Amino acid sequence: MTGKSTDGTGRQDRPLRADAQRNEDRLLSAAAEAFAREGTGASVKDIARAAGVGVGTLYRRFPSKELLIEATYRHEVQVLCEAAPELTASLPPAEALRAWMERFIDFMAAKHGMADVLRVVLTDEGERLTTRAHLTEAVRHLLAAGASQNVTRSQVEAQDVLMALGGISVMADTEQQPGLAPALIDLLLHGILTH
Repeated sequence: MTGKSTDGTGRQDRPLRADAQRNEDRLLSAAAEAFAREGTGASVKDIARAAGVGVGTLYRRFPSKELLIEATYRHEVQVLCEAAPELTASLPPAEALRAWMERFIDFMAAKHGMADVLRVVLTDEGERLTTRAHLTEAVRHLLAAGASQNVTRSQVEAQDVLMALGGISVMADTEQQPGLAPALIDLLLHGILTH
């Protein structure tokens, strides 16, 4: 984590104390799960309870649900991007790639749950492009780790993989079939892995 939080306007302010940062990280993780499950109708009180903090703590950091949604989205992007090097350091390349893809699908499920508010909150095209660039770089890192061990095909483009994952997330959300996303990830991996 960055060790910093926003002041509710999107600007960075002073670093949070370690305990405050842990509370914020727990709040944002609980919010991501709640929004993925229930959409923007998720209860702020339930999110605070799941994070193990009081609702007052939540409102001090995020005075409105819109600010909580925006912060949750940014936090989830950061966690997802940071996961790429962590996974390649701890897992064989193919397993790291699969694990990251599964996390991406979870991220997209949370994003779908927040979509209506995000359309209003995240109006900056530059931010969307920056997010896409960071996610593409995470995929590039995973592919390079695999290519260095002849596990992934060197001609596979990170941007193409990201677009395919986006399509998988849309289909999984639309079809509501358990097991569809993992099956489609298997299919995608079949085209990426060398064996």
